[in-house]
Amino acid sequence: MSGVINTEDPSSDHTGVVNTDTESVQSNNFQKEDELKQDYGVDNFSGDENSPHAIEIPKKPKSAYITVCLTCVMVAFGGFINGWDIGTIGGFIAQTDFKRRFGSTNKDGEHYLSKVRTGLLVSIFNVGCAIGSVTLGRLGDIYGRRLGLIMATVIFVVGVVIEIASIDKWYQYFIGRIIAGIGMGVIAVLSPMLISEVSPKDMRGAMVSCYQLMITMGIFLGDCTEYGSKTYSDSTQWRVGLGLQFAWCLFMVGGMMFVPESPRFLIEKGKLEEAKRSVATSNKLHADDPAVISEVEEIQIAVEKERAEGQAGWGELFQTHNKVFQRVIMGIMVLALQQLTGANYFFYYGTTIFKSVGLEDGFEAAIVFGVVNFVSTFFALYLIDKFGRRTCLLWGAAGMVCCMVVFASVGVTRLWPEGKNAGVSSKGAGNCMIVFSCFFIFCFATSWAPVPFVIISESFPLRVKAKGMALGTVSNQMWNFCIGFFTPFITGSINFYYGYVFLGCLVFAWFYVFFFVPETKGLQLEDVNVMWEEGVLPWKSASWVPPSQRGADYDVAAMANDDTPAWKKVLGKH
Repeated sequence: MSGVINTEDPSSDHTGVVNTDTESVQSNNFQKEDELKQDYGVDNFSGDENSPHAIEIPKKPKSAYITVCLTCVMVAFGGFINGWDIGTIGGFIAQTDFKRRFGSTNKDGEHYLSKVRTGLLVSIFNVGCAIGSVTLGRLGDIYGRRLGLIMATVIFVVGVVIEIASIDKWYQYFIGRIIAGIGMGVIAVLSPMLISEVSPKDMRGAMVSCYQLMITMGIFLGDCTEYGSKTYSDSTQWRVGLGLQFAWCLFMVGGMMFVPESPRFLIEKGKLEEAKRSVATSNKLHADDPAVISEVEEIQIAVEKERAEGQAGWGELFQTHNKVFQRVIMGIMVLALQQLTGANYFFYYGTTIFKSVGLEDGFEAAIVFGVVNFVSTFFALYLIDKFGRRTCLLWGAAGMVCCMVVFASVGVTRLWPEGKNAGVSSKGAGNCMIVFSCFFIFCFATSWAPVPFVIISESFPLRVKAKGMALGTVSNQMWNFCIGFFTPFITGSINFYYGYVFLGCLVFAWFYVFFFVPETKGLQLEDVNVMWEEGVLPWKSASWVPPSQRGADYDVAAMANDDTPAWKKVLGKH
């Protein structure tokens, strides 16, 4: 027997024509099972008679995957670059030299940045991300995930060069932010994609969550850098933070030299031996291990099936028979709702809350929130694979609802007992709001911050994966832009009543997840596609069994149908 098992789809003959002869299909399956047993001495081949690929990757202790984890962290470092930008730009616009160079001058001779210019300089980066994810997201399909990430990093560096070379023209800095955003948009698509395709299935959630962990670490260290450089009076205030981006990008490019390429991309390009080595490296096995060969075969079948269907266009994202359109809508919604939870509202308005209890330095306030955000994300690495994506989102939304109710209500009724214009604030109310804002960030960082990235990296079939993830990224970045741009105007008008807007979004988010987001914990990426195509109801998805593990009495139809009233489903009654 050669290195790779026969890879034709068991439902088709060798010419790609669909074979409707059930006995022939079953004969092929039995033959493959016999070959595996004879060649590798496999006694625990546990598949059912309709499964051609039933050898599971053996589970190992988490400690066995240290090198795999380090590999995924290298890929996730693109999130650090993104977080660093988020953490530093907030400090730049508060620095005196930055306002002198790129701001306006009032009648008293003071330099300032208008709300419009501030919103544009901060949020145009998100527009660039949206453009990059849609127009260049397919670099990973054409040149590979690793080379695509390197190319995206180079684009980002070009944008940073334009920014750091700006002297006194705000629109030059503005253009640099757009170009840097285009590069980051590609990174935001390819980084979670590559991690999801090279990480073991039982650790995939934690590994993809490392992308968000890196974002929070970048925000925190970026805040610290701005806190340290604020004492300078020249362009050191902001050029140091920008200049360090070159070091982070160099590390990112260097790290790609040690990262295995996606086995799905390699198989698509016909590099089967490299694909076997990639799967073996990710799962700490030998390339000739029967479990590795079985997984490569499974991926090959999926790739050949998609290849037979032809080149995927944007119109394919609207197909409903294979549930692709439903997945596109879900990806757009969960990444939009990630922004509409109100987390960025806290990061923006936190300075006002801290001032109410005497902490005047906005840089210190940013560092406090940054620490809570960063540390809390570590919990997500454990929770997401322990309890699942769906469970984390539901409990996270419920926790944020409770925190937002208290935060907004206290802000509206207790923070300024004599009215905001009186200038007298309640320290007790301020302390209460700080505590609940930190609880809110904890709930966000352990659920809605990382999980949406995990979900979109798992949900799409290979042929439309880049396009589907790109649309989700566009949704996320455009809502990020809207919140970043309009929040200064909204909070200036309605203050803490703004919290009730996010409260309504959080309630909606809970119900949306319950009725439309299935559980994908512990499934192979190809099995996730099968689950969607079978129309499994989200609230039943946690008990769904992949075809390779089903018994003879498994009822597929029962997973796609439920006559229980909606209110009973929500309450868990059947």
